[in-house]
Amino acid sequence: MKILILGAGRVGQSVAETLASEANDITIIDPDPERLRGLEERLELRGVAGNGVQPSVLRHAGADDCDLFIACADLDATNLVACKVAHDVFGIPTTIARLRLPDFRQDDRLLGPEGFAVSRVICPEASVTRTIQELIEHPEALQVLQFSQGRAHLVAARVARGSALDGRSIADFIAQVPEVPMRLVAVYRRDEETPCEADTRVLAGDEVFVLVAREHVQAALAAIGPREPPVRRVMIAGGGKVGLGVARSLIGQCEVKLIEKQRGRCRYLAGELPGDMLVLQGDAADEELLAAEHVGDMDLFISLTSDDEDNIMSAMLAKRMGARRVMALINRRAYAEMMQASPIDIIISPADAVIGELLAHVRRGAVAAVHSLRRGVAEALEGVAHGDARTSRLVGRRIEQLALPAGARVGAIVRGEGDAGQVLVPHHDTVIEEGDHVIIFVPHKRLLPQVEKLFQVRATFF
Repeated sequence: MKILILGAGRVGQSVAETLASEANDITIIDPDPERLRGLEERLELRGVAGNGVQPSVLRHAGADDCDLFIACADLDATNLVACKVAHDVFGIPTTIARLRLPDFRQDDRLLGPEGFAVSRVICPEASVTRTIQELIEHPEALQVLQFSQGRAHLVAARVARGSALDGRSIADFIAQVPEVPMRLVAVYRRDEETPCEADTRVLAGDEVFVLVAREHVQAALAAIGPREPPVRRVMIAGGGKVGLGVARSLIGQCEVKLIEKQRGRCRYLAGELPGDMLVLQGDAADEELLAAEHVGDMDLFISLTSDDEDNIMSAMLAKRMGARRVMALINRRAYAEMMQASPIDIIISPADAVIGELLAHVRRGAVAAVHSLRRGVAEALEGVAHGDARTSRLVGRRIEQLALPAGARVGAIVRGEGDAGQVLVPHHDTVIEEGDHVIIFVPHKRLLPQVEKLFQVRATFF
């Protein structure tokens, strides 16, 4: 695709890095030529210096024949106006705006064609908040991702020693828990993918990805590892938009202590949060402060400041001082990769949290949802099967007949709409029907073109 990105900040750079790695034609606009020069040296893209709201700048960047416009500038107003210009002046069919303010909703008339012409709104802060909420609700999980409006979940978890899965083959494990219909789609051992076949033996410490219906998530996690106590005491480092959003989501659920450096921001936070949530001014990497506030009694410590180094240090310190589980927000991909084997239990990447929302517009075929996995190496993709046995590569065919690339696996099929929808765990003889939502795990992005073709309907099919 030919993609035009406005804004080369953290979000814009992450989006450009992901999309450029897939051989898309990427142009990025930013007022800072030095920043663009660094991106051009590192990635296969073109940089255009200027104000992306100006039609002349957009035309110079190639907006006349662009497929997708993504506005990731720092200001919401800039992104909204740029989308309007891109749509109305240049006829770009799909426009995506990064908006920080919660006032705009996807179905807002202001965002429609008669308004700012925004096809899709993304908000990294809201995406990170949702990610953290899922991990708090499922403390045994490393990652929890939703498909088909939440009816199916992809869950990543670490296999515990002595669990029902430890030392057993996948087939034996599935037979041992017949009351929990689920599909193991990936196994990673020491950060390397292991073949995921029926006779694959899973060991303690392996990271597994499981597709399961929403109502069976807890039971699936309990089979993989011991049940963790619910999260009741939380300490949050950083009172920015994400920290405040997470604190608000925990009202009435948890005891919360929030640490923020800036006195003025502390006063604002204290006014926004209920009185039983404690707002503290200080440095979350201050050992004396953490000790005084009993960080060792915390079920969860979450470091959400705007500084990666501060987040890493405070999370590692909290873990050393006895916090049961720690999470850290890390923007830089290199830092996130370095911390994979560290004492930090979960690394949260804003780019990974939001990139799936963009990839759903980039993937070809009837793709409904995409989630980026393993720091962008793998993906889980949900597509809709359209057509019939003559025009579709999916409809009317058994799972064993699908032309899946080696390593790609069908993890679940969601049949039916709304509350009547049913999550099916597919077997080799399961037949795909028209309208089915098919969720496929793809271990390497180089396999995606073959998977995308499965969801494309042709006038004639050979």
